[in-house]
Amino acid sequence: MTPTTPMTPAEQPILQVRDLVRAFGGIVAVDNFSLDVYPGTIHGLIGPNGAGKTTTFNVISGFYAPSSGKVIYLGEDISGRDTSALAELGLIRTFQGTTLFHQLSVLDNVRLGCHRSAKAGVVSRILGRDRATEDAADEKASGILQFFALQHLAEELAANLPHGYQRALGMAVALAADPKLMLLDEPFTGMNPEETKRMAKLVRRLRDEQGVTVMLIEHDMQAVMGLCEIITVMNFGTRLAEGTPDEVRANPAVIEAYLGSAVDAA
Repeated sequence: MTPTTPMTPAEQPILQVRDLVRAFGGIVAVDNFSLDVYPGTIHGLIGPNGAGKTTTFNVISGFYAPSSGKVIYLGEDISGRDTSALAELGLIRTFQGTTLFHQLSVLDNVRLGCHRSAKAGVVSRILGRDRATEDAADEKASGILQFFALQHLAEELAANLPHGYQRALGMAVALAADPKLMLLDEPFTGMNPEETKRMAKLVRRLRDEQGVTVMLIEHDMQAVMGLCEIITVMNFGTRLAEGTPDEVRANPAVIEAYLGSAVDAA
């Protein structure tokens, strides 16, 4: 994969992390960490195991409150807000392990993902009392399945999908919630090279065709270098470096702490 041409950042970041600290008892997992993510970019967050990446995602997406510092999204301080409130604002997170309803069909999983923008109550939708809302959800879900090239699997149980298709379905469910910023937690984990290539193409299309800003954690350095315009490197809970893929690849501190061994392994 070849890197995408870096985009010129907009003036106002869509996400600002400022002096973030998250401690668990005496253990400081994130230590005075700051970050800007700009609209229309694919921004990578990398680092060794235990660097604080997932904890940072958990704070940004509302699973943990910060011990100190701020998370600012669309110019608004969202520090400590819960995940449902952030989803209402278009900040959507996927997980390393898929969080699908495995005994429901592919189509029904995406239809459930449409719930955030639906106006009818859950009971009304289940009982079919709001047909117009249901019809709109069906149409929206079908379009999303087509975007992800999953329409031929619409009636298949999610449990029966191969791993790569399950990960794509997880992103389809997230897209159904109308994200402005999507946080992807290791989207390429467990994939073979062909699945990785397909997923990278989907992430690009999310940005290019759906207008979704993407921030991702990933250990597959070949995928990160080929996909992200900006990469932030964490180590021991702090920001070690940030720059374009070429800048990060050539940074001696990054090579020493992480990238050298990761690239060699890849």
